[in-house]
Amino acid sequence: MEFSAFGRRYARHTGALELMEDLGAAMARGGVHMLGGGNPAQIPELEAVYREEMARVLDDPARFRRMLGNYASPGGEDRFREALAALLNEHYGWNLSPANIALTGGSQSGFFQLFNLLAGEMPDGSRRRILLPLTPEYIGYGDTGVSTGMFSARRPEIELLDERMFKYRVDFDALQPGSDTAAICVSRPTNPTGNVLTDDEMTRLSAIARARGLPLIIDNAYGLPFPRIVFNEINLHWDDNTILCMSLSKIGLPAVRCGIVIAREEIVQALTAMNAVMSLAVPSVGPVLLERLLASGELLRLSHEVIRPFYQARAERAVAWVHESLAGCDYRIHRPEGALFLWLWFPGLPISSQVLYERLKARGVLVLSGHYFFPGLEEDDWRHKQECIRVTYSQDEATVREGIRIVGEEVRAAAG
Repeated sequence: MEFSAFGRRYARHTGALELMEDLGAAMARGGVHMLGGGNPAQIPELEAVYREEMARVLDDPARFRRMLGNYASPGGEDRFREALAALLNEHYGWNLSPANIALTGGSQSGFFQLFNLLAGEMPDGSRRRILLPLTPEYIGYGDTGVSTGMFSARRPEIELLDERMFKYRVDFDALQPGSDTAAICVSRPTNPTGNVLTDDEMTRLSAIARARGLPLIIDNAYGLPFPRIVFNEINLHWDDNTILCMSLSKIGLPAVRCGIVIAREEIVQALTAMNAVMSLAVPSVGPVLLERLLASGELLRLSHEVIRPFYQARAERAVAWVHESLAGCDYRIHRPEGALFLWLWFPGLPISSQVLYERLKARGVLVLSGHYFFPGLEEDDWRHKQECIRVTYSQDEATVREGIRIVGEEVRAAAG
């Protein structure tokens, strides 16, 4: 059978496919040290709240029908969007209405819609791209373009820190959006590195975007006000030139597949129209489940008092295990400032990160090869892309510690 150009593009092997196949296989067979996936941790206190709230829904016929028995509007469940707008207005002084919010069938679907709405082939036949001012960036961006060449990207500045840490920073001297730029996009915190762009960096990016008439897209899946997996004190900004993207996955509900886009009304209307064509409506399970917790402020309390401290403690322990397991090796850790991951850099690694991934997989340890995380730099032969791996610390501690120990063994073996 011959597939179309679209079919060939989306049926091929990708980093996202490898990630999710590894994750599914590991969950099915067990006995694997799962340090590669993005599954959030199973936090008992959080799960207890969701079970209790699910029981409330089951006992309320009207909410039960809204969750499972009726289509929501193409923009997403109306009461959830009303509650979210009210919460953000109260906490940040914004002036949102439900017309500024669209829900999507997960963040990945939302970015597919958003990127292809703004970039790619334009009506005049020209092509426009999404500018990533800082790489490495999220693995899921790279294959979202209906056509190739969707992204341009810039190398970061690398700041070396004490205790074998380092930090990526935006190289503003090299940024210079071109005439083919459709939008600027950053994630904060960043998957895979745990980097949190500073308030100053965000202010400068916002000013550059506005001066050039470009929207600034912020991937806020791990950020404020929920799930709040941010270990620094930062501010959250939105204006009519900002497209803020959120998710229900990292509050412990990845299977409900609910992404959130907050933007000016013309963008929300466009995404709503795309939802209607692609899926008629988006899932209501997550929004109905969380509506009361959102409106009452309970979701923010859980994010501040349960989710953030849990991951911060996990990050600190994982860093200690890396230092223990890699003692004597040449390594650095990106300073963990948020998200669920450690980004490990092995300067001068004599094998590629993909080969290291294969050797670790053969020993029952799943990580992610760093080379997947540089969309827009595919043609750049920067060796750094082959010297890094991403590991998650969200799984049970015994799994994470043993997996990191084996990483240390394989890095030593590779180094000779």
